[in-house]
Amino acid sequence: MKAEDLAAISDWLVTKGLRGLDEMEIVNGFCQRCRNAGLNIDRALALIDTLHPVYEGRAFQWDNSKTPARDAFEYGPSNEGVSADTWERSAFFHLRMNELNEVRRRIGFGDPADFFGLDTLLEAGHKDYIAMIHRFAPESHIGDMDCFYSHWATTDEAGFDDEALAALRQLVPILALAIKSGSLTRISRTIAEVYLGEDAAQRVLEGRISRGKAERISAVLWYSDLQNYTQISDNLPPDEIIPFLNDYAEAVIDSIHEVGGNVLKLIGDGTLAIFKAEEREEACSRALTAQKSLREKLDGINERRRSEGRPTTEVYLGLHIGDVFYGNIGSDERLDFTVIGPAVNEVSRIASMCRFVDRTVIMSQHFVASAPPPQYAEVVSIGRYALRGVKRAQELFTLMPYEKD
Repeated sequence: MKAEDLAAISDWLVTKGLRGLDEMEIVNGFCQRCRNAGLNIDRALALIDTLHPVYEGRAFQWDNSKTPARDAFEYGPSNEGVSADTWERSAFFHLRMNELNEVRRRIGFGDPADFFGLDTLLEAGHKDYIAMIHRFAPESHIGDMDCFYSHWATTDEAGFDDEALAALRQLVPILALAIKSGSLTRISRTIAEVYLGEDAAQRVLEGRISRGKAERISAVLWYSDLQNYTQISDNLPPDEIIPFLNDYAEAVIDSIHEVGGNVLKLIGDGTLAIFKAEEREEACSRALTAQKSLREKLDGINERRRSEGRPTTEVYLGLHIGDVFYGNIGSDERLDFTVIGPAVNEVSRIASMCRFVDRTVIMSQHFVASAPPPQYAEVVSIGRYALRGVKRAQELFTLMPYEKD
């Protein structure tokens, strides 16, 4: 590969890395440019760990013999089941355990195909294989993201010559830096969304992180908590409490997210969420759809837990609509992105009424006035109540399922 080609590919990687091009697009462009410059890469794989509640990392696979040549995918924990066996047989595991930077197998020239997948590469006509690891400094680790893995294979009859190896050793670190840049952006967004919710995360990542920066919005407010949680948790073994909470929290959160709601806070067994829409009726409709979906999920969860001999519960839900301030509250060093205002206090008081009137959902008169008639239940008044901390008594409503003919 000519010096000008090396320089051109390096410049391209830097430019695309700075612009935040998708990682798979960077790998694809890199491999294509290498081939155009005479470096015959026929198969490539790049891996980088991430910080995600489900996935361990992301992989970027490129194969010159396939159309399309590229494929990006997430991978789960590598220390469990079949994945653990695959990982421990890989060239990357060999590099880590032996503190090496690269390992090569000239599989088409008699070297053993002793790492996972090399036999498949050999059968496909590949002659030469090299795996690399580029480690990050300890202070730059995020979770398990402490290095960049890559491997490269060729079907060239001569394999990788010295010039090709030198080109890879010069270019792959720049590729690693470009991929790391994109992955850090992705991690930032993931962390923000997991802990703040999608809408709040977007606002924070757009730069709204100053204390007191908030806007007044009209939204449907959802506050839910678990029936008899204190009593149940007092009688549960400690290692059963978190699985218990997770089962029910997942049902609540998934139901809200399915219709575009935003979960803002998990407060013990409680959940605070908002539904925004151009029209109030639309926001209320989403909340009612989420409520119906939640009840269906709870049926499945409770049936499963009963069959396992585990305690079950129900979700108490309050629904309200009103104006709130949406933004940052706290100190300069510790902020919370949430909603505040009388309506927030009111919806929590409405939810707390569920246990006194023995209903699983209660709605404010303002919510009912703004909502379309639900298609699956009848809205029924349960009377006027004075809510603690709320100036005026108001009429509250619940849902009674229609009787089947």
